[in-house]
Amino acid sequence: MSKALQFELLHKDAGSKARRGRITTPHGVIETPVFMPVGTQATVKAMKPESVNDTGAQIILANTYHLMLRPGSDIVREAGGLHEFMNWHKPILTDCGGFQVFSLGHLRKITEEGAMFSSHIDGSRHMLSPEKSIEVQNDLGSDIIMGFDECAPPDADRDYIAKSQARTTRWLKRCVEAHRNPDTQALFGIMQGGFFKDLREESAAAIVELNLPGYAIGGISVGETKEEYIGVLEYAPDLLPENKPRYVMGIGTPDYILEAVERGVDMFDCVEPTRIARHGMAMTSQGRVSIKNAKYERDFTPLDPECDCYCCRNYSRAYLRHLFKAGETMSHMLLSEHNLRFLSKLSEDIRDSIDKDRFSDFKAEFYAKYYGEREQR
Repeated sequence: MSKALQFELLHKDAGSKARRGRITTPHGVIETPVFMPVGTQATVKAMKPESVNDTGAQIILANTYHLMLRPGSDIVREAGGLHEFMNWHKPILTDCGGFQVFSLGHLRKITEEGAMFSSHIDGSRHMLSPEKSIEVQNDLGSDIIMGFDECAPPDADRDYIAKSQARTTRWLKRCVEAHRNPDTQALFGIMQGGFFKDLREESAAAIVELNLPGYAIGGISVGETKEEYIGVLEYAPDLLPENKPRYVMGIGTPDYILEAVERGVDMFDCVEPTRIARHGMAMTSQGRVSIKNAKYERDFTPLDPECDCYCCRNYSRAYLRHLFKAGETMSHMLLSEHNLRFLSKLSEDIRDSIDKDRFSDFKAEFYAKYYGEREQR
């Protein structure tokens, strides 16, 4: 058992593969399934840490690539680590930087050593290798750190995916060797393999052999169709140990979350709730609301009458529309806080439904209310 992370499987839903768990880390306990807000640059955009905490968030993410470039992981280390630097004292997960590097396209070159890339900030050249990714994450001091992987494009051919998946496994072994703080930081491995089941099986077998504290399913929610996404989830979680946390990276819409939970996934994250907030969009109990719409000009009701967040307890749709149309940053703050509370509450309701062996009923009820019949599965 890892000293840095303990996972308890508390209950399995009677009618699906959904599961209730509990993760214990040096900075606190996380009840699963859990949505994790993203604080890319050591901040959840437009949010104070106290406000993020008020949404019910149990753990947040930060980004290795961005913090390596600015302000530099050495500065964060000198500040006492990421928890002290950003004044967030609950658990933190840092991603490995792979997705950001590989999304740079022509600005990066992948070799066995790692990824050479040009900074999006000033064009300076950097090498992000498995060893460098782990060094940065060790400096940051996050509770959960991710192995360095290649997130291959969803339309890559089988030959490329096979080579990429094998290289990701070799890189993970180097990450294990480079990891300086295994007693305080839990290293998760990432399964790759695209949409090829046999390559996923090969990847899972190789990374599970390393007996890490947890595992992620990478390479989905990267632009594929929903059918392709669900197709991978039909078997991928079952390839990972039942007694370890399972994490799908980069999902933040209710349907993707529910489909993942139904198939045995415990953790998920996305920039979606804060990103759409900056565009005037809110997730509500009745579906998405665009606060920009003229029909809300004289609507003095709460954004979501079923929500208990600070925004919904204190402000009307008319006021939120005014803020957004006036270009006031407070609209981003309030809508971000609401959206994060919405996904935190969704996670709470999911956990409750699993405890009561009624996850499938909860999912159907949620879909009918949020999406209407068009999204029923």
